[in-house]
Amino acid sequence: MPIRSEWKLAREGWTLDTTTRLLKATAFNPLITLPLILAAKYTSRGAQVASQNETLFRTLRSLVALGVLGSISGWLDDKVINNWKRDGWHWEKEVVVVTGGSDGIGKSIVFLLAEKNIKVAVLDVQPLTYEAPPSVHYFQCDLASKNAIEATAASVRSTLGDPTVLINNAGCARGKSILDSTENDIRLTFNVNTLSHYFLAQQFLPNMIQRNHGMVVTVASLAAYLSAPNMVDYAASKAAALAFHEGLAAELATQHKADKVRTVVMCQGYTRTALFEGFAGNSLYPETVAEEIVKAVLKGQSAHLILPENSWGIVPKVRSWPLWMQYGMRKGLKNLMKSWKGRQVAQPSEAQEEEKEKKGLGQSAVLVEEH
Repeated sequence: MPIRSEWKLAREGWTLDTTTRLLKATAFNPLITLPLILAAKYTSRGAQVASQNETLFRTLRSLVALGVLGSISGWLDDKVINNWKRDGWHWEKEVVVVTGGSDGIGKSIVFLLAEKNIKVAVLDVQPLTYEAPPSVHYFQCDLASKNAIEATAASVRSTLGDPTVLINNAGCARGKSILDSTENDIRLTFNVNTLSHYFLAQQFLPNMIQRNHGMVVTVASLAAYLSAPNMVDYAASKAAALAFHEGLAAELATQHKADKVRTVVMCQGYTRTALFEGFAGNSLYPETVAEEIVKAVLKGQSAHLILPENSWGIVPKVRSWPLWMQYGMRKGLKNLMKSWKGRQVAQPSEAQEEEKEKKGLGQSAVLVEEH
């Protein structure tokens, strides 16, 4: 499964993103529009055409200005979030950890990396749903358990060496309202979606900091910016994951002086995986999300990725809207969630907590019968 060419039509078909990319490559591309402006200014034929089409010429000048400003802004983004530093990557020596790599987006990430013969450690409570390529190693791990993470991290280091890339991809969603969610539902969601990021970073980051070389990828969600009914715990956990990414980047550069350790975040929309089965809306393919993540990893640079790309102009900016618009948008999402039930993947640690609750109930709880 090679990375899809950017010149091919997206798996999702012709979308607004397709139109935007086409415009960026043509009308808003200074490499195309600037020569036209120069031709109009410094050639007799160009000057004649410009004088006969003043509106078109003004539009062209506006496109050049917007294209140049966009290019400068993108260049500054890249330089600043990478601390104005470059770093070399030797992929035959790197070790990549992918959580939740048995299926969905994680599975696609694993296969794309394996095609490059990169050593990959898959951490997942579920067995692999595929035959592992030679460079892929599976480690069963309950990501909701700090002790399990510590033990698995030790196994990864002894088997493959110190990882240089950590991809926090595993996700959990129960698809319940706030009042219907049990304590275990809420704890599991935050343990997998948020706390595991901290515990994995504590295991693998020290070596990256010591070498001033490495990368942490956080797979968050557009839900980090915009919550919806029946997924409040999921959205809150992803908002916390986004905050983890942002704070980690600042700590690496300031407290640890590890200005070459990269941080990447992916905030993707609803994706066609078991996690969002039943969602009533246009969804991304997991391969599409995985390709953007792997391209960022192979580039070796920090990045803030959003899919669909056009969501950049809407979802992250919702909180700056008037309150009546924000409220209406959140309520409207209810219609898309009617058939969504989340994904019910049991974790060993969850079963232990349920057993504790049962024992506690039998030993000390006082039951009050309602009339």
